[in-house]
Amino acid sequence: MENAAEAPAMPPLPPRPAHVPAELVRPYPFAGRGTTSTAIPRDFIPEIHQGPPVFWVDAVPYSIPGAWVPRRYAELQQVYQDTEHFTPKGTSQFAQMIGETWFSIPGEAEPPLHSRYRLVLNPMFGPSRMAKLEERIRLYARELLLELRPRGGCEFVSEFAFEFPIRVFLELMGLPQDNVAQFLAWEHAILRSHSIEPVVEALKAVTEYLSEQCEQRRREPKDDLLTLGVQAEVEGRKLTEDELKGFCFNLFVGGLDTVSTNLSAHFRHLAENPDHQQFLRENPDRIPEAIDELMRAYAAVTTLRVCTKEIEVGGARMLPGDLVLMPTFLAANDPEVFPRPEIIDLARKPRHVSFGYGPHLCIGMHLAKREMRIAMEEALAILPPFGIAPGVEVVSFCSIAPIGPVALPLIWNA
Repeated sequence: MENAAEAPAMPPLPPRPAHVPAELVRPYPFAGRGTTSTAIPRDFIPEIHQGPPVFWVDAVPYSIPGAWVPRRYAELQQVYQDTEHFTPKGTSQFAQMIGETWFSIPGEAEPPLHSRYRLVLNPMFGPSRMAKLEERIRLYARELLLELRPRGGCEFVSEFAFEFPIRVFLELMGLPQDNVAQFLAWEHAILRSHSIEPVVEALKAVTEYLSEQCEQRRREPKDDLLTLGVQAEVEGRKLTEDELKGFCFNLFVGGLDTVSTNLSAHFRHLAENPDHQQFLRENPDRIPEAIDELMRAYAAVTTLRVCTKEIEVGGARMLPGDLVLMPTFLAANDPEVFPRPEIIDLARKPRHVSFGYGPHLCIGMHLAKREMRIAMEEALAILPPFGIAPGVEVVSFCSIAPIGPVALPLIWNA
């Protein structure tokens, strides 16, 4: 990959499975852990779309002997919908890394339990409950931006894109706002480390902390999501300790990095495309549909599935145990679905898959979209026209987890 800084070498991979034909093996720039590039990640996508609908990539983290990658919208939807042949359970590997048995809820839950979890959890994240948080979310965005404005610039990723959603997360969970720095450190260690050791250390720390907070809510309930999790019932019973830990961890991971990465990519686009920035300043009512197009164009998420029964998808024969990478950014730039996907058209109104699809549609999508909308509304209202600092070459993560800028130095006339 041109201009890329590769992560440290992984241990030797196990042999490629015998059922994977050599002609379906392809290079893939998004498979390493912590890989970065000075190119914009989406620049690599058109060449990938010249290949077969589903291909095999050898280099993936954690010494796994490779994985299938569906590049088209149709095959991604097929796998998302098919709970008979594919499972999300165990795909994060987070619990296994620290010798525990929980799994993310509802993200890694299988039917029929998945539907029962969603039935309990959906009201916590519905539009009406999220609307009640509108002013609080706006306050956090406004406070940060008003602090940044007089400085004439900022490092947007660390000083806003990460701090803002962490503040919202702490509000939802009923946790002290002075925990921002600690949660930021845990999040970076888990999702952006080049090696496994920092991941394990942070996983142990954050799960232990959240478990302690849940125990405290049993004694002293509050009006927060931790209390709702502690008090929730599935099939007439309380959540087990493993279920509660999986619920809390899913909120931690899903509620932070996805929003941060999208904000970073969207504001980079506005900084590099002043015409789009000016259009949204003059037409703030168009921000919601602009965010949908930016989420399509700069989709950031790869989820995972494991094949449980033999099936053919897009011409590829998959067997039980095969891992499937689900890159939403490939589907979101599929030229068979989105005409001229390389063009960012703020009026496109795309039906993207950045929040997943089917039964595992992201439970927190209403909150995430609200955070992104409020952040852009407030930034364009408070900050003068901004651009990228002169002479800076923006480096992006180009890996299996986040896809977006590592740092984004912005400047404006204070």
